[in-house]
Amino acid sequence: MRLAHPCLVAFGAVVFAAASLLGSGSASAAGTNYVALGDSYSSGTGAGSYDPASGSCNRSANAYPSLWAGAHTTQSFKFVACSGATTSSVSSGQLGALDSSTTLVSVTVGGNDAGFSDVMETCVLYSTSTCQSRVAKAEAYMTGTLPGRLDSLYSQIRSKSPSARVVVLGYPHLYKIVTVCAGLGNAKRTALNEAADTLDGVIAKAAGRAGFTWSDVRDEFAGHELCSGDDWLNAVTIPIESSYHPTARGHRLGYLPALTGSAGLTLRKQA
Repeated sequence: MRLAHPCLVAFGAVVFAAASLLGSGSASAAGTNYVALGDSYSSGTGAGSYDPASGSCNRSANAYPSLWAGAHTTQSFKFVACSGATTSSVSSGQLGALDSSTTLVSVTVGGNDAGFSDVMETCVLYSTSTCQSRVAKAEAYMTGTLPGRLDSLYSQIRSKSPSARVVVLGYPHLYKIVTVCAGLGNAKRTALNEAADTLDGVIAKAAGRAGFTWSDVRDEFAGHELCSGDDWLNAVTIPIESSYHPTARGHRLGYLPALTGSAGLTLRKQA
């Protein structure tokens, strides 16, 4: 997701040794054709070390797709996630990277559909009641409109990559609720965390309907939210679009283990 200014032949023939490695967790997904789709939580906005050729998509060498591909034997790796992406823009601009040889797909998407940028801007700049009202509006969209958009996108992903194992990753809580922490008040922080729960719940159900693997990152990030004292997320920062996005540590220690566990599981199933 991006804040506005200002405010994974067919596995083919998998040899027994490779399957054993995967089962042990050390594993190498030999011959994997991996495609990373999604928004800024996949592209790595906020994690630095961006590929200049990616422009405003902010694809980072520190992002979890790059880290996963670098740690595994892949036959191909296509990194097309882009900051600001919605279900519509993933559908129209990223699915060309998929084909019948694709064996692993990862994706985060849905937050921008629900107005992540505007929600955060509202909660940072305006009153608690205004923040809570804007969060409620976003949650109504998440439960009313977003399921159909996710179903449509996931159907297209399956159609274009029928042999692929698809891992759908969620979004972390932004805040740990503590007594003292500078910035937003706890009522706003609680509302934003509840919105993340609503969003993750909607995405998890859509992933289940599609037969995809749901990977919840809230457990990986627990104790490392903003206000935790060991934050894996950027607070309000410069550049502003990096705000409220995972840091390089968040990708390496949060999202990467989430994908590694889920991808290992799905690839073992395929073997």
